[in-house]
Amino acid sequence: MVLSFFPPSCTSNMEMYHVLEPRRAEMGKNRERRRRSSTDSQHQRMVANVRERQRTQSLNDAFACLRNIIPTLPSDKLSKIQTLRLASSYIHFLYRILEETDHLQEHTIQEAEIVKEEFIHPDALSYAFSVWRMEGEFGH
Repeated sequence: MVLSFFPPSCTSNMEMYHVLEPRRAEMGKNRERRRRSSTDSQHQRMVANVRERQRTQSLNDAFACLRNIIPTLPSDKLSKIQTLRLASSYIHFLYRILEETDHLQEHTIQEAEIVKEEFIHPDALSYAFSVWRMEGEFGH
Protein backbone atom coordinates (compact mmCIF):
# COMPACT_ATOMS: atom_id res chain seq x y z
CA MET A 1 0.00 0.00 0.00
CA VAL A 2 1.64 3.23 -1.23
CA LEU A 3 0.63 6.61 0.18
CA SER A 4 0.31 9.39 -2.36
CA PHE A 5 1.71 12.24 -0.24
CA PHE A 6 5.24 10.75 -0.29
CA PRO A 7 7.51 11.64 -3.19
CA PRO A 8 7.96 8.85 -5.74
CA SER A 9 11.52 8.11 -4.62
CA CYS A 10 10.28 7.65 -1.05
CA THR A 11 7.34 5.53 -2.04
CA SER A 12 9.60 3.13 -3.87
CA ASN A 13 11.73 2.97 -0.74
CA MET A 14 8.60 2.47 1.36
CA GLU A 15 7.45 -0.31 -0.93
CA MET A 16 10.87 -1.85 -0.63
CA TYR A 17 10.67 -1.49 3.15
CA HIS A 18 7.29 -3.26 3.24
CA VAL A 19 8.68 -6.00 1.03
CA LEU A 20 11.81 -6.37 3.18
CA GLU A 21 10.04 -6.09 6.52
CA PRO A 22 8.68 -9.67 6.49
CA ARG A 23 12.14 -10.92 5.49
CA ARG A 24 13.67 -9.10 8.44
CA ALA A 25 11.10 -10.69 10.71
CA GLU A 26 12.01 -14.07 9.23
CA MET A 27 15.69 -13.31 9.78
CA GLY A 28 14.92 -12.57 13.41
CA LYS A 29 13.16 -15.92 13.66
CA ASN A 30 16.11 -17.60 11.96
CA ARG A 31 18.47 -16.03 14.48
CA GLU A 32 16.23 -17.26 17.26
CA ARG A 33 16.18 -20.73 15.68
CA ARG A 34 19.95 -20.63 15.35
CA ARG A 35 20.24 -19.62 18.99
CA ARG A 36 17.90 -22.42 19.98
CA SER A 37 19.62 -24.81 17.63
CA SER A 38 22.97 -23.69 19.03
CA THR A 39 21.67 -24.37 22.53
CA ASP A 40 20.32 -27.72 21.35
CA SER A 41 23.68 -28.48 19.73
CA GLN A 42 25.50 -27.62 22.94
CA HIS A 43 23.15 -29.86 24.89
CA GLN A 44 23.56 -32.70 22.40
CA ARG A 45 27.35 -32.26 22.52
CA MET A 46 27.27 -32.32 26.33
CA VAL A 47 25.14 -35.49 26.34
CA ALA A 48 27.47 -37.10 23.78
CA ASN A 49 30.49 -36.18 25.91
CA VAL A 50 28.88 -37.76 28.98
CA ARG A 51 28.11 -40.91 26.98
CA GLU A 52 31.71 -41.05 25.71
CA ARG A 53 33.11 -40.60 29.23
CA GLN A 54 30.87 -43.42 30.47
CA ARG A 55 31.92 -45.64 27.56
CA THR A 56 35.59 -44.93 28.23
CA GLN A 57 35.15 -45.57 31.96
CA SER A 58 33.36 -48.84 31.23
CA LEU A 59 36.17 -49.90 28.90
CA ASN A 60 38.81 -48.98 31.49
CA ASP A 61 36.92 -50.96 34.16
CA ALA A 62 36.81 -53.98 31.85
CA PHE A 63 40.57 -53.74 31.26
CA ALA A 64 41.16 -53.47 35.01
CA CYS A 65 39.13 -56.67 35.55
CA LEU A 66 41.05 -58.41 32.77
CA ARG A 67 44.37 -57.33 34.32
CA ASN A 68 43.23 -58.86 37.63
CA ILE A 69 42.47 -62.20 35.95
CA ILE A 70 45.65 -62.52 33.90
CA PRO A 71 48.58 -63.76 35.98
CA THR A 72 51.29 -61.09 35.89
CA LEU A 73 54.02 -59.83 38.09
CA PRO A 74 53.10 -56.89 40.30
CA SER A 75 55.79 -54.85 38.52
CA ASP A 76 54.06 -55.35 35.14
CA LYS A 77 52.31 -52.15 34.09
CA LEU A 78 50.46 -53.37 31.02
CA SER A 79 49.04 -51.14 28.32
CA LYS A 80 45.67 -52.02 26.84
CA ILE A 81 47.21 -53.72 23.81
CA GLN A 82 49.65 -55.64 26.03
CA THR A 83 46.73 -56.71 28.22
CA LEU A 84 44.81 -57.99 25.19
CA ARG A 85 47.84 -59.83 23.80
CA LEU A 86 48.63 -61.37 27.17
CA ALA A 87 44.98 -62.38 27.66
CA SER A 88 45.04 -64.03 24.25
CA SER A 89 48.24 -65.90 25.18
CA TYR A 90 46.75 -66.95 28.51
CA ILE A 91 43.62 -68.28 26.80
CA HIS A 92 45.84 -70.24 24.40
CA PHE A 93 47.86 -71.56 27.35
CA LEU A 94 44.71 -72.70 29.18
CA TYR A 95 43.42 -74.28 25.97
CA ARG A 96 46.62 -76.29 25.65
CA ILE A 97 46.23 -77.49 29.25
CA LEU A 98 42.69 -78.63 28.47
CA GLU A 99 43.90 -80.36 25.29
CA GLU A 100 46.55 -82.22 27.28
CA THR A 101 43.96 -83.18 29.88
CA ASP A 102 41.70 -84.48 27.10
CA HIS A 103 44.63 -86.42 25.70
CA LEU A 104 45.29 -87.93 29.13
CA GLN A 105 41.62 -88.87 29.43
CA GLU A 106 41.98 -91.01 26.32
CA HIS A 107 44.12 -93.36 28.42
CA THR A 108 42.53 -95.78 30.79
CA ILE A 109 39.48 -94.75 32.80
CA GLN A 110 41.42 -95.24 35.99
CA GLU A 111 44.15 -92.83 34.90
CA ALA A 112 41.51 -90.33 33.80
CA GLU A 113 39.87 -90.43 37.23
CA ILE A 114 43.21 -89.65 38.84
CA VAL A 115 43.67 -86.68 36.51
CA LYS A 116 40.15 -85.41 37.29
CA GLU A 117 40.77 -85.63 41.02
CA GLU A 118 43.91 -83.56 40.77
CA PHE A 119 43.27 -79.94 41.49
CA ILE A 120 45.57 -77.34 40.00
CA HIS A 121 45.74 -74.34 42.30
CA PRO A 122 45.46 -70.99 40.47
CA ASP A 123 48.88 -69.98 41.83
CA ALA A 124 50.39 -73.04 40.17
CA LEU A 125 48.69 -72.09 36.91
CA SER A 126 49.95 -68.56 37.32
CA TYR A 127 53.52 -69.79 37.77
CA ALA A 128 53.17 -72.23 34.87
CA PHE A 129 51.82 -69.47 32.66
CA SER A 130 54.67 -67.16 33.62
CA VAL A 131 57.18 -69.85 32.70
CA TRP A 132 55.32 -70.61 29.47
CA ARG A 133 55.14 -66.89 28.67
CA MET A 134 58.88 -66.42 29.20
CA GLU A 135 59.64 -69.44 27.02
CA GLY A 136 57.40 -67.98 24.33
CA GLU A 137 59.11 -64.59 24.45
CA PHE A 138 62.66 -65.89 24.53
CA GLY A 139 62.22 -69.24 22.81
CA HIS A 140 61.15 -67.80 19.45
